[in-house]
Amino acid sequence: MARYVSLINWTDQGVRGAKDTVKRTDVARQAFEAEGGRILDAYWTLGPYDVVLIFEAPDDETATRLALKLGMNGNSRTTTMRAFGEPEMARIVQGLA
Repeated sequence: MARYVSLINWTDQGVRGAKDTVKRTDVARQAFEAEGGRILDAYWTLGPYDVVLIFEAPDDETATRLALKLGMNGNSRTTTMRAFGEPEMARIVQGLA
């Protein structure tokens, strides 16, 4: 499966419900699994982002749908990036001249 990194910022609503953030992540984990994805890691961070989520999804369409669902709850805004592991990147650069 493809791997993705979501950089998450809480909205005002998300900050007000900060005490429920671990529960919200558990709910997200179930939603991801229902779509064929899987949350690998979640990190609560200091700095410009509140949470970093690392997840797998079968394809870009599923990953986009999952990221949109995260934002639909009104607690967060996401920036999601496709991430390439070392074996994938080795295959990608193999064809470079």
